[in-house]
Amino acid sequence: MKEESEIRAKHHTPQGISDRIAYSIVRFLRFFADLFFSGRYGNRAVVLETVAAVPGMVGGAIQHLHSLRRMKNDDGWIHTLLDEAENERMHLLTFIEVAKPSGFERALIIIAQGIFYNVFFILYLCSSKTAHRIVGYLEEEAVYSYTEYLEGVDNGKYENVPAPQIAIDYWELPEDARLRDVIIAVRADEAKHRDVNHGFADELKARK
Repeated sequence: MKEESEIRAKHHTPQGISDRIAYSIVRFLRFFADLFFSGRYGNRAVVLETVAAVPGMVGGAIQHLHSLRRMKNDDGWIHTLLDEAENERMHLLTFIEVAKPSGFERALIIIAQGIFYNVFFILYLCSSKTAHRIVGYLEEEAVYSYTEYLEGVDNGKYENVPAPQIAIDYWELPEDARLRDVIIAVRADEAKHRDVNHGFADELKARK
């Protein structure tokens, strides 16, 4: 796993109008997430991971179609993006076991996913660079949120319950692993997604 400082400290400073728009969108979404969930990080993770699993699938599908039309290799983008989508899905399945979402939150998931999928699909078609930058900033916020969640577990605010078996199997954790171990593993994943998506955005910017 990455060093603590490397996971927490990275932030891409917005450069240009596209980056500033992307960052403003993410900060706007962060405001409403903080307002709605008010420190309920397990429930927050369930809803947000449902949305977080969308960009990789959308990007992978569109890159797949681009590769077919252009009859060119994708340079590994498709595999990376689909792996990201699957990884985020495993985050969701893990935190469902921890948080036990209510019927209202399940309905919210359906609405949020439907809206976000279509908006992100259109955005990716119009500006894949901006789309990847938004994901990079979303993952920065995810790292921040999971760090707060971890601090809450460490100071006793949240119970350090046993890790769900699905998490133990997926991340190959010890059988006696706890919630704290799961949060550390998930946060490391989010840090990787942050770096990959900012890297993709930088590469697309350099092509122009």
